[in-house]
Amino acid sequence: MSELSAFGVRAAAGTLADRAGEQALVLPHVWTPTGVRVTPVGNGAQLLHLSVAVCVLNDTYREAEQLGVPVSGVAVAADGGFDDDWASTGIGYVVEVDGPATGADLTRLLAAVDEKAEIPRALRAGAEVSRRHR
Repeated sequence: MSELSAFGVRAAAGTLADRAGEQALVLPHVWTPTGVRVTPVGNGAQLLHLSVAVCVLNDTYREAEQLGVPVSGVAVAADGGFDDDWASTGIGYVVEVDGPATGADLTRLLAAVDEKAEIPRALRAGAEVSRRHR
C-alpha cells in the first residue's frame, strides 16, 4: 500500500518509525520507548482506519513477544473506501515488520495478529453503534 487514498493512514514504530511520514504525530506506546508515529488525521474516516492500523501495530508487538519472534520495527498502512451513503466498502491493511525473523516466523506472527487484533475483529463482527441518552 505505497499509495494511499485520501482516507488512508500509516502507523509506525521502532526502526520503521519513519514510514509514518514527515508530518507524523507521536503517541505514547507501551511496546516502544519512542512511541508510535501516526499520520495526522482530519476526519472520521481516517480515524477509523487509524484505529485499525494502531491496533494491528500494537498486536504485532504483543504477539511477537508471546511467540518469541524478535521485532525491531513495525509499520502498518490502512485504507478503505466508502459508498455514496458513506457506508464503508471495507478496510485493508498492510504490515511491514523489521527484524531478524525468518519468513516462516513472520507468516506465523502475522497470522496470529490477523486472528487476534481486536479492532479488526470488532469491525468484522459488525459492531452496533448507537447514540446514548444521558
